[in-house]
Amino acid sequence: MNPRLLTEHDLAELPDDGLRHELQGGLLVAEPRPFPRHAQVQARIIELLTAFVRANGLGQVLGDGGFLLARDPDTVRGPDVAFVALDRWRKVEDKGRFFPGAPDVAVEVLSPSNRAGEIHAKVADYLAAGARLVWIVDPKRRSITVHRTLLAPRRLSAGDTLDGGDVFPGFAIAVDAVFEE
Repeated sequence: MNPRLLTEHDLAELPDDGLRHELQGGLLVAEPRPFPRHAQVQARIIELLTAFVRANGLGQVLGDGGFLLARDPDTVRGPDVAFVALDRWRKVEDKGRFFPGAPDVAVEVLSPSNRAGEIHAKVADYLAAGARLVWIVDPKRRSITVHRTLLAPRRLSAGDTLDGGDVFPGFAIAVDAVFEE
């Protein structure tokens, strides 16, 4: 017997059970709440991006926002950090629901519970739905993998500079700055 596929509405109605939930092709995916180091790196990325985005009037930076990436079956992902360009942000009237479409930039901060296959699936979902840039941030290895396409990731580590490419022109920070404690 096949499980019943859930919709974005079903996901929105789930009770809080202490886990983070997403939908992948209508199937519920749950993972535990992150540890403090994860949250610290997430907050640092939000801080760095928000300062740049506000100073340049580029759009909106979000933490843990839900994005409806596909329908029938529904895929809803909640990146740790997301950026939505100003023109796209302004077009969405109901911000009390999952954002329709991919963020322009999706950032996932790895946790010990994450598996390579599930991270690959998230990157694929974001890019297929139109994300222009996906950053996979690994606090343990102090590295950031940049995806503009699924097949050509670029891994940055200590001593490298993370730039915003055509999404955040002029944005550049040392990879080490993301992992400051």
